[in-house]
Amino acid sequence: MIRYALLCEKDHEFDGWFPSSDGFDAQVASGDVLCPHCGSPKVRKALMAPRIGKSIGKKSAASEVAASAPAELAQKMSMMMLALKKHVEENCDYVGDAFAEEARRIHYGETEHRDIYGEATLDEARELIEEGVEVAPLPLTPRRGVN
Repeated sequence: MIRYALLCEKDHEFDGWFPSSDGFDAQVASGDVLCPHCGSPKVRKALMAPRIGKSIGKKSAASEVAASAPAELAQKMSMMMLALKKHVEENCDYVGDAFAEEARRIHYGETEHRDIYGEATLDEARELIEEGVEVAPLPLTPRRGVN
């Protein structure tokens, strides 16, 4: 695994882990690497200082990994949420504030089935769930193009 310091087109800094340099290039080319701050797919490697290993005991190495694990996990989760949101936006119909009404129509067979997304209040979402309409919230992520 390779860890890269990354920058988006708005110079937001973040880190990413990749299986190889080619893996990074392929993921960037396919738009799978998104800035966790603004959602931009225009990502490049940042200048990094080389990591020079030093002789450390196993206990120190383990504590170093444990200290960095939460930050790495948060970064991976953020990238996964952005990828999920991107997938939904690219493959589903946006129905805006009419989400609850349209989801009911689809559920009860009043309109043709299709995958949709949009906005609903907490009460609307709760009512849909109580009626047995399958819904799931999208992760809250910044809109593309927003700082």
